[in-house]
Amino acid sequence: MAHKASPMESSLENVEYHIDEDVGFALPNPLEELPHPYDAWISIVKNLPDLIDNGELRAEVEKLPMLSINDLQGHKLQRLAHLVLGYITMAYVWGQGDDVRKVLPSNIAVPYCNLSEKLGLPPILVYADCVLANWKKKDPSGPLTYENMDILFSFPGGDCGKGFFLISLLVEIEAASAIKVIPTIFKAVQNQDRDTLQKALGDITSCLQRALEVFHQIKEYVDPHLFFNVLRIYLSGWKGNAKLPEGLLYEGVWDTPKMFAGGSAAQSSIFQCFDVLLGIQHSSDEASSAEFLQEMRTYMPPAHQKFLHSLESKPSVREFVLSEGDDNLQAIYNNCVDAMVSLRNYHLKIVTRYIVIPASQSKKTQPSEEPSEAVNKGTGGTDVMKFLKSVRDTTKASLLKEM
Repeated sequence: MAHKASPMESSLENVEYHIDEDVGFALPNPLEELPHPYDAWISIVKNLPDLIDNGELRAEVEKLPMLSINDLQGHKLQRLAHLVLGYITMAYVWGQGDDVRKVLPSNIAVPYCNLSEKLGLPPILVYADCVLANWKKKDPSGPLTYENMDILFSFPGGDCGKGFFLISLLVEIEAASAIKVIPTIFKAVQNQDRDTLQKALGDITSCLQRALEVFHQIKEYVDPHLFFNVLRIYLSGWKGNAKLPEGLLYEGVWDTPKMFAGGSAAQSSIFQCFDVLLGIQHSSDEASSAEFLQEMRTYMPPAHQKFLHSLESKPSVREFVLSEGDDNLQAIYNNCVDAMVSLRNYHLKIVTRYIVIPASQSKKTQPSEEPSEAVNKGTGGTDVMKFLKSVRDTTKASLLKEM
């Protein structure tokens, strides 16, 4: 008898959740050009590092005409425009890093906020922009590898941004191959089919282990000094940021400044997706971590939020594994959780290398520059080490004890 796809199964492929067979939550084959008159935005973004270095960026932005977003039709075009306006906004606000602007001019603020509302995203550069929609293949028929890929737009800091965004994307893509297994897992739980469940959990573990291998490559491509002192500035938001304590005023949109968090790996749907699937609860003792992760969901595309929500309504894989009382099944489930612990441990090492160590070095050379608590904040506005340790520890606590 032919196998009939469940709604969950078919929807992984379909438009409802915006999940792609090959690249998961990433935007497949993003567009690179905006039509006239929006090409005026693109021409600024393509020359962003030079315009910033020459101190010309803000004047160029202020010259832009106010454009309606009505002619930006279709999801891919809108996502490209959101990415472009995000880059322009970050560059305008942070400038060369020392002279911060508190007001985003209406000729950018109005179309940016209108477009953000249409996409269900906040008007700030988010992970869904700079990682998920900021890539292309050099040879369109070639593989999804670092050597055959590039980012669409860059900030100052040379190839640092390319390394940071592309490795993040490749980690996503590697982990995304596990999404295809999710329908099989729920079906196995429903049918109390241990063998199928064990194989599917094993597949997810392998995908997460490969994602970790890709993550290791970040050291080859991203220089800690450039990341901390240059790129990080342009990824910082205006929530929990001492340089913009009241937030940013979007001229012509709101009468008061608004606070939005900067781009953060916590805005990636992929790891929240596996947390939900494996029943990893980040709420027990560390309410702040759970709240932050929930808040970061609002920075994801609505289709991806909807997917996470749909997973939460499914039967609990963890409860099923516990109820079966099968040592082998528990061990295979634990391998999966362990793979998540390993990824989070490595994330802590990376944050130490790229934020904590450079921060302590900059404090020695410029002791009065920045208060230490601001230096140790992640781009999302949290105390990054405390947050990541808490998330790692709750993941570890989800390992099932041997019977």
